[in-house]
Amino acid sequence: MSEEKPESFMEKIADKIHRHDSSSSSEDESDVKKKFDNAPSAAHVPPSVVVPDTEVSAAVSSPPSSSSSPTMKSKIYRLFGRQQPVHKVLGGGKPADIFLWRNKKISGTVLSVATVIWFLFELLEYHLLTLVCHILIFTLAVLFLWSNASTFINKAPPRIPDVHIPENALLEFASALRFEINRALAVLRDIASGKDLKKFLAVIAGLWVVSVVGGWFNFLTLVYLLFVLLHTVPVLYEKYEDQVDAYAEKALVELKKHYAVVDEKVLSKIPKGPLKDKKVA
Repeated sequence: MSEEKPESFMEKIADKIHRHDSSSSSEDESDVKKKFDNAPSAAHVPPSVVVPDTEVSAAVSSPPSSSSSPTMKSKIYRLFGRQQPVHKVLGGGKPADIFLWRNKKISGTVLSVATVIWFLFELLEYHLLTLVCHILIFTLAVLFLWSNASTFINKAPPRIPDVHIPENALLEFASALRFEINRALAVLRDIASGKDLKKFLAVIAGLWVVSVVGGWFNFLTLVYLLFVLLHTVPVLYEKYEDQVDAYAEKALVELKKHYAVVDEKVLSKIPKGPLKDKKVA
């Protein structure tokens, strides 16, 4: 009996140690299981977003925001301070379409008619009244003979159109011409009053250049050359306006430098015209 007690005591101690180890291992397993359960599964992980190469390149090469674009445009120099397209500067409408060759057939026809008129008056030395009378004689003779001969050849007589000048178009043209003449007279009056020396010198230089060019050609040839320039210069400028404006900006900077020198040495010493009387408060 005495030998069985120590064995039972030792068995109890071993049983307690075994239970403690099993409980600790079960706790570790439960903790690991909880961590594993709390960890996000592969099904819940959002897939990685793949950006196409085209979108990346578009984002890299995209222009700046619209808020900065007006400031960039405002910094671009335009010839004569132009802020509108060439079509609007020329007045818009059909005349601008003709000068810019929007319709090549109409523009070519107008330029061809002007060339024929210049050829008749300048090279063949036709006079205006003689040419008009010869055109009317030829036209009336052809229509008269055609109308009388139609009864003999069993064909319909010519349809002569009813041509008339619309009143509204004539009034609009006269009004526009009157406005431009009045504006030119106002500019000349402003220049003659001695208020703006820079404008005065520019007008004097322009008139002197026109007088020199006018001595080389007669009036009709000069008008024809201006007409040809109107049909060539605007369309070429519209096509190469960026390059032309860049060169014009450089030329303007150089002119301003030279003008500043002349103004400092000469123009600033010239007495200006009388000033307006200040209003007494």
